[in-house]
Amino acid sequence: MRHRVTSRKLNRTASHRTALLRNLAASLLLHKRIKTTLAKAKELRSFVEPLITKARKGTLTDKRTVMDTLRHKEAAKTLFNDIVTMVGDRPGGYTRVIKAGFRLGDAAAMAIIELVDYNEVANESASQKEEIKAEVKKQQEAAAKEKVKAEA
Repeated sequence: MRHRVTSRKLNRTASHRTALLRNLAASLLLHKRIKTTLAKAKELRSFVEPLITKARKGTLTDKRTVMDTLRHKEAAKTLFNDIVTMVGDRPGGYTRVIKAGFRLGDAAAMAIIELVDYNEVANESASQKEEIKAEVKKQQEAAAKEKVKAEA
């Protein structure tokens, strides 16, 4: 049973696992999108999102904590300068994990993990869907008003 088990071991020692997550986090922050295995992507999400939340606060203590965790100067610079401004007031959910099939060599489940605000295609389609929903809602309200007028 998995009672109170919060993370995956990824078949690595603790030091190897933290080094792997630091490197993946730095790559994600620098490139905004990376392709890795599904288990690593899901684990990386729980590693990166608290860092972004701390970077949003921006105090000196938070900057030092993020630098101590990441240990990659360029990734920290992009996090504090670019990513925090794009994130804005988003209350969480800074990353998106998309399943990407299976790897040919060992049939491992692959995934793409990306920062949500940097995917223009997905953001455009989401805004188009919101516009369509708003139009449909207006049409339904207008139809309901006409029905009330016709009954009266």
